[in-house]
Amino acid sequence: MTVPAYLNLLKDGEFQARVKKLNKILEHCVLCPRRCKVNRAKGERGYCNTADKPIISSYLRDFGEEKELVGRNGSGTIFFSNCNLRCVFCQNYQISQNGNGREVQIIELSHIMLSLQKQGCHNICLVSPSHIVPQIVEAIYIASQKGLNIRKRQINQHME
Repeated sequence: MTVPAYLNLLKDGEFQARVKKLNKILEHCVLCPRRCKVNRAKGERGYCNTADKPIISSYLRDFGEEKELVGRNGSGTIFFSNCNLRCVFCQNYQISQNGNGREVQIIELSHIMLSLQKQGCHNICLVSPSHIVPQIVEAIYIASQKGLNIRKRQINQHME
């Protein structure tokens, strides 16, 4: 099995630099095509209605994907709220667009990732994550320092 790329970044010290660079984007947010430029680092909410903390609708061991993705132990799926594009035909509309869920600290998101790994999940599946990439990368950075060593994958129901 190959080593996840983020572990190589952790080893050579590049990971922390990338976290800082991504977090800087939140001060003048242009993460999505809406390019609202609000200061999410200071709590402002842009088009995605998300400030500096991710909103998690739910997380679970998911067996609803293709067999190759879930393996024997499932995919560790994290559903995020407030997707920035609001696609009319989104299959996860109730989850991704209604703002349901709760804000979590980045450290808590890292603990969720580690918990899913401990449950035996083969990967971390991030659903509707594009508006919170800096927070996710920071959570992966924290979790990787505490033993996270599984793959991640991203699912968006749209093209960005």
